[in-house]
Amino acid sequence: MVQLGRRAQGVSTIPLRFQIGARTLASVPRQLDRVALSLEQVLAGDVPALPAGGRDGYLVTSLPAARRDALDCDGLIVAERQRYTRYYTDLAIGHDAWLAGLSGQARSTLKRKTKKAAAAGMAIRAYRTAAQFDAFHPLARAVSAMTYQERLLDAGLPEDAASVAHLRAMADRDALRAWLLLIDGAPAAYLCCTAQGQALRYDHVGHDPALGDLSPGTVLHAAAMRDLFGDRFRWFDFTEGEGQHKRLFATGGVACVDLLLLHPTIGNRATLGALAAFDRGIALAKRLARQPALARLAKSVRR
Repeated sequence: MVQLGRRAQGVSTIPLRFQIGARTLASVPRQLDRVALSLEQVLAGDVPALPAGGRDGYLVTSLPAARRDALDCDGLIVAERQRYTRYYTDLAIGHDAWLAGLSGQARSTLKRKTKKAAAAGMAIRAYRTAAQFDAFHPLARAVSAMTYQERLLDAGLPEDAASVAHLRAMADRDALRAWLLLIDGAPAAYLCCTAQGQALRYDHVGHDPALGDLSPGTVLHAAAMRDLFGDRFRWFDFTEGEGQHKRLFATGGVACVDLLLLHPTIGNRATLGALAAFDRGIALAKRLARQPALARLAKSVRR
């Protein structure tokens, strides 16, 4: 699979990555105008108008799949990068109704995991003001530095001055919510979310991998959800991408696509050709690996 670079706004350099799992083998930088649909736009079935510019083209994310043909891509090369469900939780239903909507097994699992974390010395703290964000950020950064999101995906909690100032300004406008889970006083998991319209976005999350057996991320998110049902937001937005965690906590979802739209230059045609060939090769390798004989061979080689 080829994954796109980290989230950007407006025209920026976005690396088109040749990846196997979380490992990047190569990347091709392109100047793209990122057009990211908000949850409210997705729910409304909006189709964006592409802005003028886009040196190499555009990256359109979370376009409702049912509306793909309505997007004006005239004169551009179109490549579908991924399909997924844009999950969300309807916060208007209340915590009790949300909890009742989970399967009996899911409720039992959450209860068991919360009890286990509590026995290990769990404490949960919530943050929302600018002053509280100042206390939250260094503690959460200590956790983020250990996560696979930061080490492999360049998607940890930001630490550069501009990004930190932006998050602090969001908190100052009552547009940020954050939580920490601590075990015996040490940070073990964090969640940092920002508002977009009536939705609160699932922006930054991570936990200490050494404490994975305590499921600190899941326990923390369950506690955060309890808080959010009494807050001012209409939806909790799980943003782009799939995930078991998202499916567990969501109450709904919209099928979406991410589209790469490039101007038809020789360089861009060559790039898309290479990406398509790479994707086909990875897909073929996965199919072959599922063959019983090859699976046994791979297992013997790993020994």
